Amino acid sequence: MTEAQLVIKQVRSAIGTKPKHRGTLRALGLGRIGRTSVLPDRPEIRGMVARVSHLVEVRPHDATEGATK
Repeated sequence: MTEAQLVIKQVRSAIGTKPKHRGTLRALGLGRIGRTSVLPDRPEIRGMVARVSHLVEVRPHDATEGATK
């Protein structure tokens, strides 16, 4: 069985945010509004998402959909 995945989409700009928040977005593979990233649903990723929850949207990944960057 494959590991569950999350689709993380940046919906707000990082301009004016703390440097740690910008670094977290970069570590998640984001950086521009509208960019998405598909990552495994692990505690490390959940922690990063919690830090920038005001900048991103998170939803489960369906195996039938194709996420774009």
